[in-house]
Amino acid sequence: MRDRARALLIDLDGVLRRWDPAPMIAVEVKYGLKPAALLETSMSWDIYRPAMAGEISDAEWMGLVASRLPLDGADAAAAVAQWQAYRGEVDPEALEFVRGVRAAGRTVGLATNATDRLRGDLDALGLTGEVDVVISSSELKVHKPAPEFFEQACRAIGTLPKHVLFVDDDDRAIRGARAAGLSGYRWAGTEHVPYLRKALDIVD
Repeated sequence: MRDRARALLIDLDGVLRRWDPAPMIAVEVKYGLKPAALLETSMSWDIYRPAMAGEISDAEWMGLVASRLPLDGADAAAAVAQWQAYRGEVDPEALEFVRGVRAAGRTVGLATNATDRLRGDLDALGLTGEVDVVISSSELKVHKPAPEFFEQACRAIGTLPKHVLFVDDDDRAIRGARAAGLSGYRWAGTEHVPYLRKALDIVD
């Protein structure tokens, strides 16, 4: 049997933060871009990876996105700026879960692939004080699912990997966490929160 988890590492996007597609679609419609053009361009591996690894800034990343859009320079920059203005929303049920874990005396770390914009986003979303530690790929200079990310994340929360529960919505990240010795659970909503609480040995 696995050891009971004593700490939680939780992802941001797709777990604690959710995205309404409407504001992003509105920008693409306004500028005559194909659906998901901005997201697909931003996720191009040759520019996404260095942004997540802290090799380029968020501003530099978005500049590269704008340069690849089928728009003139001013319109491309404006489209990206308007697209980036929406910073998502906190999932209240996921936040309630995090608060419950901390109230039970367990350490919670936010473990996310992110750019240097992360800290400002957390402040704007009101999440800065909701976790004990923030572990950002751009600050570590290594991103999930690399084993080094999880090794450093566990050190940051002061807990051995075998005693850490990692929750993420990305299968690759879950596999990476498990390979690094953590317990990994793929987030698909709050219906399994009772199971996660039990995995953390939290009694209702």
